[in-house]
Amino acid sequence: MVSGLEMVNDLNALSDALTQAIHDMAKHGKKYAECEKAYKVRLMQETLKLRDAGMPVTLIDKVVMGICAEERCQRDINEVFYKTAQENVNAIKLRMRVLDNQIGREWGGGSNG
Repeated sequence: MVSGLEMVNDLNALSDALTQAIHDMAKHGKKYAECEKAYKVRLMQETLKLRDAGMPVTLIDKVVMGICAEERCQRDINEVFYKTAQENVNAIKLRMRVLDNQIGREWGGGSNG
């Protein structure tokens, strides 16, 4: 059986982990936004080049996706990192709630004062 002090120490450790996870989420969110911007800018630039070169409008979307595949891949990879970081934050928060409830049951024990 885990002692109350160990549970409080675990809760404090989870709090530290949550702080780090939030920092990681912000870092990944920023990188994802930067990749999204780079992808959209390149997409627009290449679309305009193809249009100016006289390519039929019906083909531009297909061709430009191939040209911008690397930027799109980087955007998608960073989106996964960001979403994974969000899930990590949520998982830590859930673990903290469970542990906090367990501490409340063990230490609260029905005492009102």
